[in-house]
Order: sequence, then C-alpha cells, then structure tokens
Amino acid sequence: MIAVLGFATIIIFLYVTMTKKLSIQSALIGIPVIAAIIGGFGFDIGKMMIAGVIKVTPSAMIPIFAVIYFGIMIDAGLFDPMVNRILKLVKGDPVKITIGAAVLAMLVSLDGDGTTTFIISVSAMLPITTKLKMNPLILPFAVGMAAGVMNPLPWSGPTTRVMAVLHADSSAIFTPIVPAMAVGIAWVLFACYYVGKKERKRLGVMHIDEHTFDGLGEDQSAKRPQLFWFNCILTVLMIVVLLMDIMPMATIFMIGFALAITVNYPNLEEQTKRLKAYAGEVLMIVTLIFSAGCFTGILSETKMITEMAKTLVSLIPEHMGSLLPLSVAVTSMPLSLVFPTDAYYFGVLPVIYEMAASLGIDPVQIGRAAVLGQMTVGFPVSPLAAATLVLISVSRVNLIDHQKFMFFWAFGTTLIMTVVCYLTGALTF
Repeated sequence: MIAVLGFATIIIFLYVTMTKKLSIQSALIGIPVIAAIIGGFGFDIGKMMIAGVIKVTPSAMIPIFAVIYFGIMIDAGLFDPMVNRILKLVKGDPVKITIGAAVLAMLVSLDGDGTTTFIISVSAMLPITTKLKMNPLILPFAVGMAAGVMNPLPWSGPTTRVMAVLHADSSAIFTPIVPAMAVGIAWVLFACYYVGKKERKRLGVMHIDEHTFDGLGEDQSAKRPQLFWFNCILTVLMIVVLLMDIMPMATIFMIGFALAITVNYPNLEEQTKRLKAYAGEVLMIVTLIFSAGCFTGILSETKMITEMAKTLVSLIPEHMGSLLPLSVAVTSMPLSLVFPTDAYYFGVLPVIYEMAASLGIDPVQIGRAAVLGQMTVGFPVSPLAAATLVLISVSRVNLIDHQKFMFFWAFGTTLIMTVVCYLTGALTF
C-alpha cells in the first residue's frame, strides 16, 4: 500500500508539473501532503515536512548568499573584462559560446559541487548569451550536461556515498569508469556543438567590435571599476577556500557577501537597492528548495521511498539476475527524478547490492552502474537536487522547459557511458 502510494505520488507530481497544471512549489508541497493524508499520516505531516526542511536548510543557505554575492560582482563589473575577451574570442558564434560554457563548467566542476559550478559558470556566461539573444535554455543545457558528466568524480556526492556503503575505494568504483567518462565528455561536447549549430543557423554570427558590449548590467551607476582588483582577489580567495574545504560553503559565501556589499556599496541606501534587485531570484530559490524539502521529508518519513525501493528490486526476475548491473545503469539517470541522492544510495542500492551478491555478481559493479546516471548525469534535471533549482533560477528559465530541453540528451550520456563500460569490462553480463 505504501509503495503504491509512493509511486502514485511520483507519477502525479511528474504529470502536473510536465503539463504545467501546477507550479513546482505547489506540486512539491501539495501532492505529498495529500498522499500522506490518504496513507493515514495526517497528524504527523507537519513534523515530516519540518524534518525535510531542516535537512535542506544548509543547501538553501549556499545559493541564497552565493546568488547575492555573484550578483554584486556582476553589477560591480568584475566579469566585464572577461566577457569582453570571451566575446572577441568566440566572435559572436553560438557554437563556440555553447561549447565554451560547457568547458568552463567542466573546469569549475572539478571542485565536486554542483551549486558552485552552476553559479560561477552561469554568472560568467549569461551576459554573453543574453547579449546575443540566444535561446535561454541553451546555457543551462550546456552547463548542466558538463557538470553531470563530471559528477562521478570520486570526491563528488554520489561516488563518495557508493564508496561509503560498499566500503570500497576510488580504484574499485571510479577508476574503471574513467574511459566511459572520457567518451561521455566527448558526447557532451558533441551535443553542445549540435545545439549551438542549430542556434547559429537561427541567429547567425554576430560581428564583435570594441563597441559591441559596454557592460553586463543595465544599471551603470552600480559599476565599481576602481574596485576591480579588490573584487577579483576576494573572489579568487573564496574559490580557493572552497576548494580547500576548510570552512562550510555557506559561511564562505556569507562572509564574502558581507565584505562585497560593504566595500562596493558602503551607503545603506545603495545596499538596500542592490538587495532588492536580487530579491526575486533569492525568493525563487528559497521556495523551491524548501518545497523540495517538504516533498522528500514526507516521502522519507512515511517510508514510501523504502517501500518503493523494495518493490523495484522485487520486480527483477531471478533468471535475469545477470542483467542487474545493466538495469541499474539504464535506470540510474531517470530515477534521479524520483529519488534524492541519500534515499537512492543509502536506501535503494543496499537492497540491490545484497541481491547482486546473492546472485554471484560483484557488488562494485552495481556501484559503478549507479554513478553513471543517478544524481550524476541526472542531477541537473532533478527537482529534488538543490543545485538544479539554483541552475534554473540563475539562468532565469522554467524547470519543465529545461527538463524537456535537456532530458534525452542527458539520458543519452548515461546510455553511451554504459555501453563503454561493457566494452571496457567495467560492467559485465
């Protein structure tokens, strides 16, 4: 009964959001609440929702202050010189811009954090794509595809969870899939080339000269060219501290925000004006993340996720046991829309590990198969990933439109990586 209720909740959620019958926030809150009432959990709904919100609160703090910080940097003009150089380099060519955004995201994503990758990459490239009037869905597509294919890195969330559950090191989980990642990266660059070429056909190539681009923001009074080096050094220092992992990410952006707004806009009236300018983006991020917390809180506390996992595993016939790694690999990316990271890796996979072991299959193959898509390639389209909500917010696009634009390309990444894993022996029948 609980499993059926869980699947019904997921299906209805996907239906009402894909058809745009409800806003994402309303669906994330309302549908699980109704499901919990039907399941007889009415008196505990409030506690379940709060439990979920508490878990995502640290995730909410990061994008709030990061969006404000990079908003200040954009308004102050930190990225103006870089964007001007990039514009001249890509010569207004949508193909080069799309591929460039992907390459930038791949480099930034080496720190293993999707939120940071999305904020930095989009903040740097959004003024360019906006100036050239490119389809706004292309930038989050390129950045999301790039971040997804890099997310199986051994210090990223999904892979560290697999290693923790299996008590395995990176040489057992990550090293064997490196060739698949390399091919996946090539696929992502091809996808960006293909999408960029279609955009070039629509827009053509813009002529770039020294007068083409005079700044990122519309409010020229907010520019602080005299503080360029202060803002540059502050941003570099923050990124270094992020990579060193010596402080919680949220506190780094909080401190950076306080310094940035005080130095760049010392007048209280100016500070208030800047904060009001970012209010819309911040509000969208907060409501999305807290709504997602309510959704996962109810599904976790009612045990819907646990029962769904058991049901999925029980549906696999024993005579098809040899196909278990393949099944996990192929379903890993789409299931990012259904299971949050912890629920999948700590709830679903342990059950599959045990089943694999009983069938004589090395459990590490299940771990390798999972990181080919579940909250790696799949996280940039999942409404259950806080980083995804940040991506669509800073890119100023709708989640459903973004999912429709990117889903099948991302799924293709997982399928191609799966094929390479079988060809190289990382997965076997």
